[in-house]
Amino acid sequence: MGIAKGSRFQYAAVAVCVLVALLTGCSRDPNVRKQKYLESGQRYFDKGQYREAAIQFENAIQVDSRFADAHYKLALAAMKLQQWPTAYQELLTTVQLQPDQYAAHLDMANLLILGRQFNDAKEHLDLLAQKQPNNPDVYIARANYYAGTNNTSAALADMQKALQLDPSRSDSYLNLAMLQMHGQQWDAAEASFKKAVELSPKSTNALVSLGNFYQTRGRFPEAEQLFRRAIATAADDPNPRLSLASLYMAENKPGQAEEFLRQSKKDFPNNSVGYRMLGDFYFANNQLDKATAEYAALYQDHAKDMVVKKNYIQLLILKDRLDDARKLNAEVVKAKPDDPDAQVYKGEIEIRSGKASDAVTTLQAVLKNDPDNAVAHYQQGLAFDQLGNTNRAEAEWRDAVRLRPDIVEAHRALAGVAIHRSDAGGLAQEADQIIALQPAAPDGYLLRAVAEIDRQQFSTADEYIKRSLEKEPNNPAAYVQLGNLRMAQNQFAEAQKAYQQALDQDPNSTDALGGVLNVDLVQKQPDRAIATAKTQLARYPKSVGFHIMLGQMLMEQKKDLAGAEEEFKQASDLDKKNSEALVKLGVVQNERGATDRALQTCLDGSKINPKEIAFHLLAGGIYESRQDWDHAKQQYQKVLEIQPDNPLASNNLAYVMLQQGGNVDVAFAMAQTARRQLPDNPNSADTLGWAFYHKHVYTSAINLFKEAVKKEPDNALFNYHLGLAYAKSGQAALARQQLDRLVKIKPNFPDVDELRRALAEAKG
Repeated sequence: MGIAKGSRFQYAAVAVCVLVALLTGCSRDPNVRKQKYLESGQRYFDKGQYREAAIQFENAIQVDSRFADAHYKLALAAMKLQQWPTAYQELLTTVQLQPDQYAAHLDMANLLILGRQFNDAKEHLDLLAQKQPNNPDVYIARANYYAGTNNTSAALADMQKALQLDPSRSDSYLNLAMLQMHGQQWDAAEASFKKAVELSPKSTNALVSLGNFYQTRGRFPEAEQLFRRAIATAADDPNPRLSLASLYMAENKPGQAEEFLRQSKKDFPNNSVGYRMLGDFYFANNQLDKATAEYAALYQDHAKDMVVKKNYIQLLILKDRLDDARKLNAEVVKAKPDDPDAQVYKGEIEIRSGKASDAVTTLQAVLKNDPDNAVAHYQQGLAFDQLGNTNRAEAEWRDAVRLRPDIVEAHRALAGVAIHRSDAGGLAQEADQIIALQPAAPDGYLLRAVAEIDRQQFSTADEYIKRSLEKEPNNPAAYVQLGNLRMAQNQFAEAQKAYQQALDQDPNSTDALGGVLNVDLVQKQPDRAIATAKTQLARYPKSVGFHIMLGQMLMEQKKDLAGAEEEFKQASDLDKKNSEALVKLGVVQNERGATDRALQTCLDGSKINPKEIAFHLLAGGIYESRQDWDHAKQQYQKVLEIQPDNPLASNNLAYVMLQQGGNVDVAFAMAQTARRQLPDNPNSADTLGWAFYHKHVYTSAINLFKEAVKKEPDNALFNYHLGLAYAKSGQAALARQQLDRLVKIKPNFPDVDELRRALAEAKG
């Protein structure tokens, strides 16, 4: 018996050992391990836990870097998380490893279309059309491609093909309807929307889309019927209620919209989207006071809801309640120090506190850990813009829209860059993006109108202005652009009428009043323009902008420097932080010969706004006129600390260094830099000529001085420099001509004796 029991024990022990060995062997088999990770990731993916899914797919890739299925699944997870660069890279890897993975080619094409990389998208679409000619998704993608390249007829043809291949898909009819709307085929679009609803009668997307169509056509009762049907169909979904609230706003029923959402909010006591919708509605309609109050109440009731807390912080920042925002954000940081949203908010608070350098440091730390954080790139752009580094700002904004094409504020910032550069093509592109992202907002259409005015496509500009006014009929900015359009068409009476409409809508609008005055000035009626400005200023005496405009006209049109100084002084008294008023005050004081007052205005202004380079440039010029080279040098160096590539500061600093007897080679390099950026500026020609003079390269100096004198014949300094160069090169007769000219222009020129000595040496 003992032996038998022992034998059975031994057999059992051996069996266990064999089983353990088998299991251990399986766990070490890379094919089994990678498959387990893939299956685990898929389970997370199916539950909507995309971050967890991505981790498992990454684990599978670590086991086998050439596991195409895992790369593709990781791309899908990245798209769900809106991590577009990761998605792109994983899709690219997938198709490289598995060229016949056509689903990956299709996702790649759609991603490239989303990023407006149409040429790259077409390569994938051409392949798909060849390899999968009966796949309706291929034709849907190609329709989106054609829509993005403004080939509406081709887009419609491909959507029709997709529906021929699969006529049962509701979403295909929705896409077709949107294309038909774009082509203003209103009846056909309505039929397509209805077909989508017929195929999916309980689809809130289809119901709301048809409702939105009716709303855009002004058929409000039918739109309300569809929205209410969507609400009834999906009682647990708050989003259709937001559509109905938006309809009430379109009908100019803000009170009804507000009350409806207030009641609806009660239906979702435990649904974050539901109880946030009233606050989000206020925010979407730019009612920041109400939004902030609503979120304050939400934060009291749902303090643990991180979305509520973060949205509340964002609102506090927008309301410039920076101390409150800083306190709440510190709580988030304390709980989770590496929370990227909290760190971005910290950077945003620093920007609004005037600490742009600190913001750059904060945001760079975020981007070091998460280089694909589009919001951090956008805020980083704002920080660099505040520091005066416009090139870095633009680069950050372009990164933001590359990573997240839906960040509309980054597109608006890039539109501003395009306007500053007079880049009509770039402006049109950004305007199109804004229109696509926010078709109900008026500003995208206005920006596109500005681009078309610049390109002299007046009929197109007219159409975009009309579309903007359809979105917001009483928008003064639209009437200002209409006035600009009529001015470009030399229709002065119509321009005046449009500007006046803008002024009637917003009597404090400097753009509107500026347009009214500009019509008078173009028609050589400065007295009427000044009288109009004084009349408007009498109605709104505390308008800083109106005082500045009147002062500018008095200075330029009437040469009334005393009157201009008084207006600029009143503007700066009304707003002590207004840099424009202070700069203009300093300029007019300097022109009046009150250089002590002008210098003090600049120094005071630079304390209020140390990043405003105009104060330093003007102060540097005053010091330069006094031959106070050390202080002039300090001012120009401050400009270059703020804007390292500023050509005026480089030019002036180079000249000061030459006057001080500084390093000629350094000054020469700076003068060359300024000249490249200011090729038509006579001062840059003179400074570079002066640098050549100090390097004893007189022929080059003479050519540059002659160019400067040609552009400003009565500039005593330019004539003096030319005379010296002639004398040093042995051209005594020409030097004598310049001396005579200099004495005629400015008999008391301080360095005239230096030219006489140089001429005497040339003769000797």
